[in-house]
Amino acid sequence: MTTTTPAHSPLRTDRDARGVVTLTLADPARFNALGEPMLAALQQALDAIARDEGARVVVLAAEGKAFCAGHDLKAMAQRPEQAYYQKLFAQCSRVMLAIHRLPVPVIARVQGITTAAGCQLVAQCDLAVASETARFATSGIHYGLFCATPSVPLVRNMPAKQAMEMLLTGDFIDARTAQAQGLVNRVATPDGLDAEVESLVAAILDKPRAAVAMGKALVYQQRELGIDAAYQLAGQAMALNMMDEAAQEGARAFAEKRVPAWKAVGETPPLAAR
Repeated sequence: MTTTTPAHSPLRTDRDARGVVTLTLADPARFNALGEPMLAALQQALDAIARDEGARVVVLAAEGKAFCAGHDLKAMAQRPEQAYYQKLFAQCSRVMLAIHRLPVPVIARVQGITTAAGCQLVAQCDLAVASETARFATSGIHYGLFCATPSVPLVRNMPAKQAMEMLLTGDFIDARTAQAQGLVNRVATPDGLDAEVESLVAAILDKPRAAVAMGKALVYQQRELGIDAAYQLAGQAMALNMMDEAAQEGARAFAEKRVPAWKAVGETPPLAAR
Protein backbone atom coordinates (compact mmCIF):
# COMPACT_ATOMS: atom_id res chain seq x y z
CA MET A 1 0.00 0.00 0.00
CA THR A 2 1.42 3.37 -1.00
CA THR A 3 0.18 6.66 0.45
CA THR A 4 0.50 9.96 -1.38
CA THR A 5 -0.91 12.72 0.78
CA PRO A 6 0.39 16.31 0.74
CA ALA A 7 0.97 17.89 4.15
CA HIS A 8 -2.16 19.40 5.72
CA SER A 9 -4.40 17.93 3.01
CA PRO A 10 -7.99 17.15 4.06
CA LEU A 11 -7.84 14.09 1.79
CA ARG A 12 -5.68 10.98 2.15
CA THR A 13 -4.83 8.89 -0.92
CA ASP A 14 -3.75 5.23 -0.71
CA ARG A 15 -3.09 2.87 -3.62
CA ASP A 16 -2.48 -0.85 -3.32
CA ALA A 17 -0.67 -3.23 -5.68
CA ARG A 18 -3.96 -4.25 -7.31
CA GLY A 19 -4.69 -0.71 -8.50
CA VAL A 20 -7.32 -0.05 -5.84
CA VAL A 21 -7.18 3.64 -4.88
CA THR A 22 -8.74 4.66 -1.58
CA LEU A 23 -9.57 8.34 -1.15
CA THR A 24 -10.31 9.12 2.49
CA LEU A 25 -12.01 12.34 3.52
CA ALA A 26 -9.78 13.19 6.48
CA ASP A 27 -11.24 16.34 8.05
CA PRO A 28 -13.45 14.88 10.81
CA ALA A 29 -13.40 18.08 12.88
CA ARG A 30 -15.39 19.73 10.06
CA PHE A 31 -17.43 16.56 9.44
CA ASN A 32 -15.55 16.20 6.13
CA ALA A 33 -17.39 19.17 4.67
CA LEU A 34 -16.92 19.97 0.99
CA GLY A 35 -15.17 23.28 1.45
CA GLU A 36 -12.79 24.66 -1.15
CA PRO A 37 -9.71 22.79 0.17
CA MET A 38 -11.52 19.43 0.21
CA LEU A 39 -12.96 19.97 -3.27
CA ALA A 40 -9.54 21.00 -4.63
CA ALA A 41 -7.92 17.92 -3.09
CA LEU A 42 -10.60 15.64 -4.52
CA GLN A 43 -10.27 17.19 -7.97
CA GLN A 44 -6.50 16.74 -7.95
CA ALA A 45 -6.78 13.12 -6.84
CA LEU A 46 -9.49 12.24 -9.37
CA ASP A 47 -7.52 13.86 -12.21
CA ALA A 48 -4.47 11.78 -11.26
CA ILE A 49 -6.54 8.57 -11.18
CA ALA A 50 -7.98 9.38 -14.62
CA ARG A 51 -4.40 9.42 -15.97
CA ASP A 52 -3.40 6.22 -14.14
CA GLU A 53 -3.88 3.31 -16.53
CA GLY A 54 -3.11 0.89 -13.70
CA ALA A 55 -6.01 2.12 -11.54
CA ARG A 56 -8.87 -0.37 -11.36
CA VAL A 57 -11.27 0.76 -8.61
CA VAL A 58 -11.69 3.81 -6.39
CA VAL A 59 -13.06 3.53 -2.84
CA LEU A 60 -14.27 6.82 -1.37
CA ALA A 61 -14.12 6.61 2.43
CA ALA A 62 -14.13 8.99 5.39
CA GLU A 63 -12.88 9.40 8.93
CA GLY A 64 -14.96 10.28 11.97
CA LYS A 65 -18.66 10.22 12.82
CA ALA A 66 -19.73 11.75 9.52
CA PHE A 67 -19.07 10.56 5.99
CA CYS A 68 -19.67 14.06 4.65
CA ALA A 69 -21.80 16.92 5.95
CA GLY A 70 -22.03 18.62 2.56
CA HIS A 71 -21.01 22.20 1.98
CA ASP A 72 -19.57 24.24 4.83
CA LEU A 73 -22.53 26.58 5.52
CA LYS A 74 -20.62 28.39 8.27
CA ALA A 75 -17.88 29.37 5.82
CA MET A 76 -20.45 30.20 3.14
CA ALA A 77 -22.32 32.54 5.49
CA GLN A 78 -19.15 34.61 5.86
CA ARG A 79 -19.10 35.43 2.14
CA PRO A 80 -22.61 36.41 1.02
CA GLU A 81 -21.58 37.01 -2.59
CA GLN A 82 -23.34 35.46 -5.56
CA ALA A 83 -20.11 35.26 -7.60
CA TYR A 84 -18.43 33.32 -4.77
CA TYR A 85 -21.36 30.91 -4.45
CA GLN A 86 -21.44 30.30 -8.21
CA LYS A 87 -17.71 29.59 -8.18
CA LEU A 88 -18.03 27.19 -5.23
CA PHE A 89 -20.94 25.23 -6.68
CA ALA A 90 -19.22 25.06 -10.08
CA GLN A 91 -16.12 23.67 -8.34
CA CYS A 92 -18.26 21.03 -6.64
CA SER A 93 -19.98 20.14 -9.91
CA ARG A 94 -16.60 19.60 -11.57
CA VAL A 95 -15.69 17.09 -8.86
CA MET A 96 -18.99 15.24 -9.33
CA LEU A 97 -18.50 15.14 -13.10
CA ALA A 98 -14.93 13.88 -12.62
CA ILE A 99 -16.36 10.92 -10.69
CA HIS A 100 -18.96 10.42 -13.41
CA ARG A 101 -16.33 10.45 -16.19
CA LEU A 102 -13.70 8.38 -14.42
CA PRO A 103 -13.04 5.19 -16.43
CA VAL A 104 -13.01 3.04 -13.28
CA PRO A 105 -15.87 2.40 -10.84
CA VAL A 106 -16.08 4.50 -7.68
CA ILE A 107 -17.49 2.88 -4.52
CA ALA A 108 -18.67 5.03 -1.63
CA ARG A 109 -17.85 3.48 1.78
CA VAL A 110 -20.33 5.27 4.02
CA GLN A 111 -19.64 4.87 7.72
CA GLY A 112 -21.64 7.74 9.23
CA ILE A 113 -23.94 10.72 8.89
CA THR A 114 -24.28 11.99 5.31
CA THR A 115 -26.10 15.21 4.53
CA ALA A 116 -26.80 17.62 1.65
CA ALA A 117 -23.86 17.59 -0.82
CA GLY A 118 -22.61 14.54 1.07
CA CYS A 119 -25.67 12.70 -0.28
CA GLN A 120 -24.78 14.14 -3.68
CA LEU A 121 -21.32 12.59 -3.34
CA VAL A 122 -22.75 9.16 -2.47
CA ALA A 123 -25.34 9.33 -5.24
CA GLN A 124 -22.69 10.35 -7.78
CA CYS A 125 -20.54 7.30 -7.00
CA ASP A 126 -21.19 4.24 -9.15
CA LEU A 127 -21.75 1.96 -6.15
CA ALA A 128 -22.25 2.53 -2.43
CA VAL A 129 -21.95 0.39 0.69
CA ALA A 130 -23.24 1.80 3.96
CA SER A 131 -22.88 0.88 7.58
CA GLU A 132 -26.23 0.08 9.15
CA THR A 133 -25.59 3.04 11.47
CA ALA A 134 -25.32 5.51 8.56
CA ARG A 135 -28.07 8.06 7.99
CA PHE A 136 -28.81 10.27 4.99
CA ALA A 137 -30.58 13.62 4.54
CA THR A 138 -30.69 16.48 2.06
CA SER A 139 -31.06 18.89 4.93
CA GLY A 140 -30.44 22.22 3.23
CA ILE A 141 -34.17 22.93 3.14
CA HIS A 142 -34.10 23.30 6.94
CA TYR A 143 -31.90 26.36 6.41
CA GLY A 144 -33.82 27.82 3.50
CA LEU A 145 -31.58 26.25 0.87
CA PHE A 146 -33.11 23.66 -1.46
CA CYS A 147 -30.47 21.04 -2.27
CA ALA A 148 -30.57 21.75 -6.00
CA THR A 149 -27.21 20.31 -7.07
CA PRO A 150 -27.60 17.23 -4.83
CA SER A 151 -30.95 16.64 -6.54
CA VAL A 152 -29.20 15.98 -9.87
CA PRO A 153 -27.69 12.58 -8.99
CA LEU A 154 -30.35 11.87 -6.35
CA VAL A 155 -33.20 11.70 -8.88
CA ARG A 156 -30.98 9.54 -11.09
CA ASN A 157 -30.60 7.02 -8.27
CA MET A 158 -33.95 7.02 -6.50
CA PRO A 159 -37.60 6.97 -7.57
CA ALA A 160 -38.75 10.56 -8.05
CA LYS A 161 -41.23 10.67 -5.18
CA GLN A 162 -38.74 9.25 -2.67
CA ALA A 163 -36.10 11.74 -3.82
CA MET A 164 -38.59 14.60 -3.61
CA GLU A 165 -39.56 13.61 -0.07
CA MET A 166 -35.91 13.79 0.99
CA LEU A 167 -35.40 17.10 -0.79
CA LEU A 168 -38.59 18.79 0.45
CA THR A 169 -38.58 17.60 4.06
CA GLY A 170 -34.87 17.38 4.84
CA ASP A 171 -35.68 14.38 7.02
CA PHE A 172 -33.16 11.61 7.63
CA ILE A 173 -33.52 8.13 6.22
CA ASP A 174 -31.63 5.16 7.64
CA ALA A 175 -29.28 2.89 5.73
CA ARG A 176 -31.86 0.16 5.08
CA THR A 177 -34.30 2.71 3.65
CA ALA A 178 -31.51 4.18 1.53
CA GLN A 179 -30.85 0.69 0.19
CA ALA A 180 -34.52 -0.01 -0.51
CA GLN A 181 -34.85 3.32 -2.35
CA GLY A 182 -31.73 2.84 -4.47
CA LEU A 183 -29.27 5.28 -2.89
CA VAL A 184 -26.92 2.51 -1.70
CA ASN A 185 -26.31 -1.02 -2.95
CA ARG A 186 -25.46 -2.86 0.24
CA VAL A 187 -25.71 -2.40 4.01
CA ALA A 188 -23.32 -3.97 6.49
CA THR A 189 -22.66 -4.00 10.19
CA PRO A 190 -19.98 -1.47 11.24
CA ASP A 191 -17.51 -4.33 11.75
CA GLY A 192 -18.42 -5.85 8.39
CA LEU A 193 -18.28 -2.68 6.30
CA ASP A 194 -14.75 -3.18 4.97
CA ALA A 195 -15.43 -6.82 4.06
CA GLU A 196 -18.58 -5.83 2.16
CA VAL A 197 -16.69 -3.14 0.24
CA GLU A 198 -13.89 -5.61 -0.50
CA SER A 199 -16.35 -8.13 -1.93
CA LEU A 200 -17.43 -5.53 -4.51
CA VAL A 201 -13.82 -4.54 -5.19
CA ALA A 202 -12.83 -8.16 -5.78
CA ALA A 203 -15.76 -8.74 -8.13
CA ILE A 204 -14.72 -5.73 -10.23
CA LEU A 205 -11.02 -6.67 -10.25
CA ASP A 206 -12.07 -10.06 -11.59
CA LYS A 207 -13.27 -8.42 -14.83
CA PRO A 208 -11.31 -6.88 -17.75
CA ARG A 209 -10.60 -3.18 -17.18
CA ALA A 210 -11.53 -2.24 -20.74
CA ALA A 211 -14.97 -3.85 -20.50
CA VAL A 212 -15.66 -2.18 -17.16
CA ALA A 213 -14.62 1.24 -18.49
CA MET A 214 -16.74 0.85 -21.62
CA GLY A 215 -19.70 -0.37 -19.59
CA LYS A 216 -19.60 2.50 -17.12
CA ALA A 217 -19.46 5.10 -19.89
CA LEU A 218 -22.24 3.43 -21.87
CA VAL A 219 -24.67 3.08 -18.98
CA TYR A 220 -24.55 6.79 -18.19
CA GLN A 221 -24.66 7.89 -21.83
CA GLN A 222 -27.66 5.79 -22.78
CA ARG A 223 -29.63 6.71 -19.66
CA GLU A 224 -30.04 10.26 -20.93
CA LEU A 225 -31.25 9.21 -24.40
CA GLY A 226 -34.55 8.07 -25.84
CA ILE A 227 -34.87 4.31 -26.21
CA ASP A 228 -34.14 4.21 -29.97
CA ALA A 229 -30.93 6.22 -29.62
CA ALA A 230 -29.98 4.27 -26.50
CA TYR A 231 -30.19 0.94 -28.32
CA GLN A 232 -28.18 2.33 -31.24
CA LEU A 233 -25.47 3.61 -28.91
CA ALA A 234 -25.45 0.37 -26.91
CA GLY A 235 -25.16 -1.75 -30.05
CA GLN A 236 -22.19 0.30 -31.25
CA ALA A 237 -20.55 0.02 -27.84
CA MET A 238 -20.97 -3.76 -27.72
CA ALA A 239 -19.53 -4.14 -31.22
CA LEU A 240 -16.47 -2.12 -30.19
CA ASN A 241 -16.19 -4.07 -26.95
CA MET A 242 -16.24 -7.36 -28.87
CA MET A 243 -13.22 -6.20 -30.86
CA ASP A 244 -11.24 -5.84 -27.61
CA GLU A 245 -8.66 -8.58 -27.09
CA ALA A 246 -10.05 -9.51 -23.68
CA ALA A 247 -13.57 -9.95 -25.09
CA GLN A 248 -12.22 -12.10 -27.90
CA GLU A 249 -10.45 -14.30 -25.34
CA GLY A 250 -13.66 -14.48 -23.31
CA ALA A 251 -15.64 -15.64 -26.35
CA ARG A 252 -13.01 -18.30 -27.15
CA ALA A 253 -13.04 -19.49 -23.55
CA PHE A 254 -16.85 -19.76 -23.61
CA ALA A 255 -16.75 -21.79 -26.80
CA GLU A 256 -14.00 -24.02 -25.42
CA LYS A 257 -15.69 -24.37 -22.01
CA ARG A 258 -12.74 -23.03 -20.01
CA VAL A 259 -11.89 -20.07 -17.78
CA PRO A 260 -10.74 -16.97 -19.73
CA ALA A 261 -6.97 -16.45 -19.62
CA TRP A 262 -7.14 -12.66 -19.40
CA LYS A 263 -3.68 -12.48 -17.89
CA ALA A 264 -2.30 -13.45 -21.27
CA VAL A 265 -3.87 -10.37 -22.84
CA GLY A 266 -2.76 -7.91 -20.20
CA GLU A 267 -5.74 -8.17 -17.89
CA THR A 268 -6.26 -9.50 -14.37
CA PRO A 269 -7.19 -13.21 -14.50
CA PRO A 270 -10.58 -14.17 -13.04
CA LEU A 271 -10.63 -15.41 -9.47
CA ALA A 272 -11.40 -18.95 -10.58
CA ALA A 273 -8.13 -19.03 -12.48
CA ARG A 274 -5.95 -17.82 -9.61
